[in-house]
Amino acid sequence: VESTGTGGGMKLFCAGVGAQHPDVEDASRRIKKSELEDCARNGVKDIVEIQIGIDGIVLAESNAGAAMKLTPADVYKALAAKPYGKEQTAKTWKDVNPALPPVAIKVYGPPPTSGTRDAFGELIMEKGCKADPAMADLKKTNEDQFKAICTGLREDGAFVEAGENDNLIVQKLQANPDAIGIFGYSFLEQNDDTIADIAIDGVSADYESIASGKYTVSRPLFIYMKKQHVDVVPGMKEFVAEYVSDKALGEDGYLADKGLVTLPADQAEATRKTASDLTLVTADGLK
Repeated sequence: VESTGTGGGMKLFCAGVGAQHPDVEDASRRIKKSELEDCARNGVKDIVEIQIGIDGIVLAESNAGAAMKLTPADVYKALAAKPYGKEQTAKTWKDVNPALPPVAIKVYGPPPTSGTRDAFGELIMEKGCKADPAMADLKKTNEDQFKAICTGLREDGAFVEAGENDNLIVQKLQANPDAIGIFGYSFLEQNDDTIADIAIDGVSADYESIASGKYTVSRPLFIYMKKQHVDVVPGMKEFVAEYVSDKALGEDGYLADKGLVTLPADQAEATRKTASDLTLVTADGLK
C-alpha cells in the first residue's frame, strides 16, 4: 500500500504490467483520457473502473472561526492568481465581498497532484470564474487560456499547498481560527468537534446533501484495477469482491462508518456488476 495523490497514483499505475507495478489504484476523480493513453503505451490495456462512492469537497474553518458562507465566485475572486484576467489585489475576504468579514485570506489546500485539487478547480474555481460572461465565452474559444485564468491559484501566501495529508490541514485550522481548509468530507465528519464546514451557495456539506446532489461540490470516488493482473495476483479477485460487497459499500457498511458517502442502490448494483464482469473502461466520455 502506498499513499499518493490521484495524479501521482495514476503515473505509478500506468507505468506497466507486472509485480513491480500497482494492481489497484484509488482515485478521487475519473481517469483522464491522457492517462488512459499513457497506460496503453506502457502495455496497461485492460483497466476496470469501479465507482465506490461519492465525496464532497469541503471548505472548512475552526469552530472558533468567523462562520462564513461563501459562493464559488467569492472563492474564485479570493484565490485566483489573475481573477478574470486582472491583477489580484484582495487581502481580506471583505475585499472580495463587502458582506464578508475583514479576515485575512489564508487557505490551506491540496497540491496539483491531488484529485481533490482537480475537483476543486472544476467544481469551485471554474464555476466562480464562469460567473463572468466573458470567461464563459473564453472557454468556448480558448480552453487553455480559460484554464489558466480560471484555475490558476495565488502564489503569494494566501493559498498554501499543504501536501497530500488532509489531517495536517485539519491541524492548521485547529491552530488558526482565521484559516480555511480544503479537503474531502470524511475529514470534516471525523473532526466536527473542532471544525465546521462553510456553506457553499447556502448549502452545508453533510451526508444527505452530498448523497442527494443538493451540495453541488461533490465528486465520484473510484478504484481502478488491472484485469491483466487478476488471474495472476493471489487475492485480487477476493479483494475487489469485498470492496464492492454490501457489508463494505452498503448504507450501513463499514466504509460509511469511515466517512464514505455511499452510492444509491441502483448505482451500487451497477458497480457490483462491473466488478463481477470485469468490464473495461473506454475513452468514451473521458476528458
